[in-house]
Amino acid sequence: MKLNYCKFNKNTETILPEYKTEGSAGMDLCSSSSETISIPPGETAIIPTNLILEIPSGYEGQVRSRSGLALKHSVAVLNSPGTIDHDYRGEVKVLLINHGKNIFKVNFGDRIAQLVIASYAKATLNETFELSETERGEGGYGSTGLEHKQK
Repeated sequence: MKLNYCKFNKNTETILPEYKTEGSAGMDLCSSSSETISIPPGETAIIPTNLILEIPSGYEGQVRSRSGLALKHSVAVLNSPGTIDHDYRGEVKVLLINHGKNIFKVNFGDRIAQLVIASYAKATLNETFELSETERGEGGYGSTGLEHKQK
């Protein structure tokens, strides 16, 4: 699949997303901010990428946390996965939250998130008066428990 892009600001240096390994599902998104962005503990910040994407119809861009940032710095994408709709033509920005105890600093070129291009299906809602029954039924949050049970 080809993914067309433009720079949001033609005069700003931009690091293009890339897959780091052959088996990577996500491309790394990088900060395009020329200034260091500091995120205090418990706070959020929007990080620019300087990219406008033309995602094909039937696909979305999913912006996800990088596991290394989460593990080493307790930093994550707040609304993970964030969705970039195929008809959005604004700059892709990443909303990061610092769950850590120290200020987290984002510099130009830092890998801040992953971008996964995924297909989706659209649904039409159909009102009915009875739904099929399942083993789980109305069991909600926590209803399946924590522990693994042998069968």
